[in-house]
Amino acid sequence: MFNMRVYQVWLCVFSLSIAACKSYHRNKAHADISGSSISKGEALSVVYCQSCHQLPDPALLDTRSWEKGVLPGMGPRLGIFNHGFDRYPTSEGDPNIGRGFYPSQPMLSQEDWQHILDYYVATSPDTLPAQSRQRPIKMGLPLFKAEMPGGSGTPPGAGGGGQVPGAGVGDRAGAGWGGAMQWAGRKGVMTCLTKVDTSEGIHSLLIFDAGNKNLYRFSAALQQIDSMHTSGAIVDVDCGPAALLACNIGVLNPNNGKYGKGQLIHKGSDGKLQLDTLPVFDQLARPVQFAAADFNRDGRTDYLVCEFGNLTGALSWMENKGNGRYERHVIRAVPGAIKAYVNDYNHDGLPDIWALFAQGDEGIILFTNLGNGRFSEERVLTFPPEYGSSYFELADLNKDGYQDIVYTCGDNADYSPVLKPYHGIYLYMNDGHNHFSQQYFFPINGCYKAVARDFDGDGDLDIAAISFFADYDHQPEEGFVYLENLGGLDFQPYSIPEAKLGKWLTMDVADLDGDGRLDIVLGNFSYFSRVTRAGVDFKKGPPFIVLRNQGK
Repeated sequence: MFNMRVYQVWLCVFSLSIAACKSYHRNKAHADISGSSISKGEALSVVYCQSCHQLPDPALLDTRSWEKGVLPGMGPRLGIFNHGFDRYPTSEGDPNIGRGFYPSQPMLSQEDWQHILDYYVATSPDTLPAQSRQRPIKMGLPLFKAEMPGGSGTPPGAGGGGQVPGAGVGDRAGAGWGGAMQWAGRKGVMTCLTKVDTSEGIHSLLIFDAGNKNLYRFSAALQQIDSMHTSGAIVDVDCGPAALLACNIGVLNPNNGKYGKGQLIHKGSDGKLQLDTLPVFDQLARPVQFAAADFNRDGRTDYLVCEFGNLTGALSWMENKGNGRYERHVIRAVPGAIKAYVNDYNHDGLPDIWALFAQGDEGIILFTNLGNGRFSEERVLTFPPEYGSSYFELADLNKDGYQDIVYTCGDNADYSPVLKPYHGIYLYMNDGHNHFSQQYFFPINGCYKAVARDFDGDGDLDIAAISFFADYDHQPEEGFVYLENLGGLDFQPYSIPEAKLGKWLTMDVADLDGDGRLDIVLGNFSYFSRVTRAGVDFKKGPPFIVLRNQGK
């Protein structure tokens, strides 16, 4: 019978013997740490740090982030709740976690934990290098015209030529940003949903503001049609011609509660929205996406649910049992499910799932439907836990008939809020057998989403991207970046003056005005963070911007 403990001891001894032969480059802040402790820490990290996710490379973070943020955050996962005089933060006492979440006994000694600390804080860089781009971002993008709610053009101070009628940038009372809309006042705008509803002949725009918990519906001309109040925060919507299925995350800030739910919102013939009194399903761990499919081929529509959660979460599916009843089935019981796609990749008639997981064990996993609600699991790509995975999509970038992967990383609000040179857009090419290799990288600090579409109508896929944690002090143009496809995975980057007006948490791409061209909607969530502390008052920016496609 396989003995995991014996294996761990053997692996540790073997790794120590190899590490002892190495020499280490120390940073200036910890030059006095002994080589013996560093080598022991490296071997121990292979055993313990790699047990939950990809083995972290010290070079991916600066020494302060390891010492003051990441390692104190990871200690409790190994049963280390304090070290020396420091008490590590935990969620002990949280009724949503349970007593068995953390180990009841330390998995290693305080001495061994110190060796791991020494390895990461001594061999990591004092500061991370800055990003480097082969092509600079050009300012100005004639293909799109920026429009704000309540008027068209660019507001004062944005650097463009137009102005919003009726008010200055900071006016929340009425005409400046959308007439009758009442946004979140001194809290600033907190747009957590931008969705173009194309389910009807006349398209409309849905916006949710988490500050006042209102869902707004706009015409294609950006005139407010209706608004509706709800508890929690709607972060995704599955649009139908008669109703919307809203993904309500519950409490937006990180928590371990199961307050999320799916809510049905009816659309009246007069365009008014009405929230159903009962949720379709509830008690979900911070859901961020629903996807409809008949997973068990019983003729009823089921729903895939990305329960991002916090310390706990899951990728699950809600089986439609009929008569408005759903039964939850867990596919993968780990937090961080942030984006998923449902398609029949192997053409066997069963819907399969591609899912991106963040929150530590980061990667893209293919779940093949085996029938009867069962799925096999194949890891397609794995990313370091420091990356902060934020989004991905499937797209045939080189027109060979196989779906490639567009991936972004840029979440920067946890244990290491520093600018990271590896944040940005990655393109992974498919060899035809679902083996993917990185072929392109464009750095964008704090990148949150990238969408590959043929925006200019020339037959190839361009990329539109947003950043929520851009370097607004030095590179505010990172807030929105457009990569024009020049062929052969070569892209020319552009930005717009309006990029600096907001912190773009959300983006949707669709034909809003029905002219056959793809437009872009950016949603501003004016949240302050240490890594983007720029002297920009995002509260004064618009709740959203529509980039109207002016192409042929």
